Amino acid sequence: MMDDDLPESVKKCLDILDENVEMLANLEFDLDDEKEDELTPNMELHDLYDMTEDVSQAAKIKRAESNFNRRQSEDSL
Repeated sequence: MMDDDLPESVKKCLDILDENVEMLANLEFDLDDEKEDELTPNMELHDLYDMTEDVSQAAKIKRAESNFNRRQSEDSL
């Protein structure tokens, strides 16, 4: 019984590793991108709210992409 569970466990571990490697690569890319960003002085509060919403939506999109890629890799195994 334990032998049957092992391959599934290994697959899940590999999926998690793949997902984390992709997230780290994205983070590195984002940090490089961030270096080029300029601060905008005298921003209004509503501008900050809009930016916060944009960041939230971007994070949701990245999470959805990651989940989609994980499901596709599970289907291919």
